[in-house]
Amino acid sequence: MRLRKIDWSKWTITIVLAIFSIIFLIPLVWMTSSAGKLEKDVMEFPIRWIPKVWNYDGNFKEVWSGRVPFYMFYLNSIKLASIMTIVTIFFSSMAAYSFTKLRFRGRNLAFGMLMMFMIIPEQATLVPRFLLMRWFHLFNTHAGLIIMGMFSIYFTFLLRQFMLGVHNDYLEAAKIDGAGYFMTYWRIMLPLCKPILATVGIIKFIWSWNDYQNPLIFLVNKNLFPITLGMQMFKDDYADNFAVIMMASLSAILPLLIVFIILQKQVIKGIALGGVKG
Repeated sequence: MRLRKIDWSKWTITIVLAIFSIIFLIPLVWMTSSAGKLEKDVMEFPIRWIPKVWNYDGNFKEVWSGRVPFYMFYLNSIKLASIMTIVTIFFSSMAAYSFTKLRFRGRNLAFGMLMMFMIIPEQATLVPRFLLMRWFHLFNTHAGLIIMGMFSIYFTFLLRQFMLGVHNDYLEAAKIDGAGYFMTYWRIMLPLCKPILATVGIIKFIWSWNDYQNPLIFLVNKNLFPITLGMQMFKDDYADNFAVIMMASLSAILPLLIVFIILQKQVIKGIALGGVKG
């Protein structure tokens, strides 16, 4: 019986990646542990990973029913991130469908010009966007943030590249059955693009949830603040209570974990399909 030859290179890569994974997980584990400690136990050294006295319920109540309206910031972020993610997927996928499956004069030129705008940094458009929001009376509103975040050249490009691998036979069959452009896009193209749509959804949701710059500039009313600005207010009020701050931080990342867990199968499928196509 022949013994299988050990592939030391794969083992080495696996071990190195495992070590890096543990290193990256240490801050998350420490935050989770500190969220359940008393204030005086957070900074003790050496680190006690398992709290000596469990105080998850006390810190949780202080975060969600304390003097800072954390729940309001939370709901604002859920509202903004969810709407911007859904609308971005819709418009970016429609644009990508047009640039791949619809034939019209100047299609490639229009797509090339669209790609040119990717080189413009977002910070360079802050002043024009600020003036536009003031002129249209959308400054200090959620609608203004949603409108600015509903279009994405990057996601249009990403979706277009995926749609290029979708055979036109499906679309021709739908056309023969009497489906129009929108029905073909809605009933044929979108179901075939579920993996890449899940990837776009996760990335967009995370970007929207973590966005600090735009709310800071375009929002003044504290009742409209998302979690990013709310965490800053929370940190100012609980500057010395790191246990409560860690509980707030842990609560702030939960929606991101939930979204990833729900959509991870589609993302993995998209990566696998991309590997096969490559």
